[in-house]
Amino acid sequence: MRIYLLLFLFAGSSSMAFAQNFRGLDKSPMDAAYLPDNYAHDRDPGEKAVIKIYYSRPQKNDRDIFGSKVPYGKVWRLGANESAEFKAYQDITIGGKQLKAGTYSIFAIPEKDQWTIIFNSDLDYWGAYSYNEKNDVLRITSPVKPISADVEAFSIQFEEKGDNAAILRMAWDKTLVEIAVSF
Repeated sequence: MRIYLLLFLFAGSSSMAFAQNFRGLDKSPMDAAYLPDNYAHDRDPGEKAVIKIYYSRPQKNDRDIFGSKVPYGKVWRLGANESAEFKAYQDITIGGKQLKAGTYSIFAIPEKDQWTIIFNSDLDYWGAYSYNEKNDVLRITSPVKPISADVEAFSIQFEEKGDNAAILRMAWDKTLVEIAVSF
């Protein structure tokens, strides 16, 4: 009986020590956007993903975002933390330009009236600090659409349009950017 009690006490104390050293939740949690939009939750059997984007979702928190927190004219990682990652499972057309199947980091250069969206072959690094333009695979531009309601957390989502077409939407604060995708 004493052995069981000692084992129980040891297991409990080691679990508490681990919990005390485990860091808390990230302020900008990671999320994923899929095309088709329902892919991760309720896809049809046999349905395959076309695109997956991993990104982190910073919060507005009563801050001025574009032109302030995210400066105009500078490369931005599309979210927070690590650079966002864009995976095309097949060749696609995005913003009217061809993109080969593969995995890319994705960035933006926000401006007041338009964004330049950048697909880059470098992967797995923090933010845009190591961004190297020489590794750009594709650049497209898309107009900014002001919206009336605040989007609190940076968000990326696809809307399917039928006939192998979709709209990629990115929004934060009162800013929306939409890009046509076909596959």
